[in-house]
Amino acid sequence: MDSSDLGQGAAYAPAEGASLSDVRPEPPFVLVEPLHRTSPLIFASPHSGRRYPAELLADARVGLISLRRTEDAYVDELFAGVAAHGAALLSATFARAYVDLNRDAAELDPEMFDERPPASVHTTSARVQAGLGAIPRVSGDGQAIYRRKLSLHEAGRRIDAVHRPYHETLQNLLLETKAQFGCAVLIDCHSMPSSARGAHAPDIVLGDRFGASCHPSVTALAEATLRRMNYRVARNAPFAGGHTTQTYGRPAQRVHALQIEINRALYVDERTLERTHGHTRVRADMTRLAEALAAASLHKSLA
Repeated sequence: MDSSDLGQGAAYAPAEGASLSDVRPEPPFVLVEPLHRTSPLIFASPHSGRRYPAELLADARVGLISLRRTEDAYVDELFAGVAAHGAALLSATFARAYVDLNRDAAELDPEMFDERPPASVHTTSARVQAGLGAIPRVSGDGQAIYRRKLSLHEAGRRIDAVHRPYHETLQNLLLETKAQFGCAVLIDCHSMPSSARGAHAPDIVLGDRFGASCHPSVTALAEATLRRMNYRVARNAPFAGGHTTQTYGRPAQRVHALQIEINRALYVDERTLERTHGHTRVRADMTRLAEALAAASLHKSLA
């Protein structure tokens, strides 16, 4: 398998004259790996970045708390213990409101820019039409983010500095992991607002694109493990998996991608975005999930 087998989405053309130093005084991700990889597991958190560049704040017509409602707040912290079980953890550092890493780089909203992006099926996707493209138009509470139209140069600069290196690193991790273990299992980690799920909301939603991105044995093991911890678990509704699972999940090639969505009310005050006492419990449980998946991989029971 080469990198093309992983199906990396269409990349936005490099911005002419773009400089990483313009937007990247620190890396756009943090990669935590154990001293010795003993598991084919890779955990990724594309939406927990908390870096808000000054240019974004200057152009925003909404306050920081509105921008932060776009985050999967503290999800990187919830999975911080996975390295103890031989797994890698890749976490974004830049905010989702700046660049959404769970989108194709070409998912650009034509209404946001002073010139039209290159014509593509991606520019008319449902996510773009909802204002949630690679450069989001609306914040997590539905408010328009920008007071002006952006330039395509700015979009390309963000893609080059943040989106591209994150996905290059993730793709390389998957290739290296498969070469080492014979398979790779990507757990794409997210959180969901409780209000959108109704009175009997699941605590956790597992998304494997209805079996297209992940072998059923992996999904079933994750579900059984979480249910033993007394979580209410749903599959593929209302979240079946996004760009990451669609791009990298190739079960026939022994590369599996499973999305996990955690109800934010379990660990954060959704009004203030402050951690609650539940944060400690959920973090411990996600470490236990990693332990169960890692143990299964050691016993060759993962597909």
